[in-house]
Amino acid sequence: MLKKDRYKAFVDYFSKNQPNAETELNYNNPYQLLVAVILSAQCTDKRVNMVTPTLFERFPNPQSLADSTSDLVFDYIRSISYPNNKAKHLVGMAKMLVADFNGEVPDTVEKLIKLPGVGRKTANVIVSVIYNHPAMAVDTHVFRVSRRIGLTNAKTVLAVEKDLVKNLPSEIVHLAHHWLILHGRYICVARNPKCDICPISYFCRYYEEVYSKENNKAK
Repeated sequence: MLKKDRYKAFVDYFSKNQPNAETELNYNNPYQLLVAVILSAQCTDKRVNMVTPTLFERFPNPQSLADSTSDLVFDYIRSISYPNNKAKHLVGMAKMLVADFNGEVPDTVEKLIKLPGVGRKTANVIVSVIYNHPAMAVDTHVFRVSRRIGLTNAKTVLAVEKDLVKNLPSEIVHLAHHWLILHGRYICVARNPKCDICPISYFCRYYEEVYSKENNKAK
């Protein structure tokens, strides 16, 4: 199957079956999503969602977080991975939001990556989820699944991002981000992908290769 045909099959299937895919992080406004995404680095969404209700109750806006200290924030996120660094990043991020952006979460990657704790992946999540920009945040799921099913052969995170954005219709890039994450989280897992129940195996390059090898062994 040609690459362009895989893209078409990918968009056709998920547009029909997951038209309203969204992040599994719980949030009520851009500030809360930014905090949650920073916390989610190398941590599960489930764990983050367990921590954020109390955190958001104590720090309901950027100003309250900016007025706090990393030691105090640490007490609320101690069960999150790398809590010391993330506590410092959250306070620093809030201070810059208040000082440089009037407490508003920026709507461009270029501005967002200036914030402490915000890398390109986090920035892409924010502009994609909040502002519906055609940005592709490439985490481990997106990187693995897009390469495995045959949407890209790129070998770096940035190259995968550019390839996906280039080949996907701009109006669905923000949705495709969630499609790839959710598929990687529940079906196309890193070890022992669940090919036997995968609904997109008919256009998956990995499945084709595995199926081909099994057929050759059977001969």
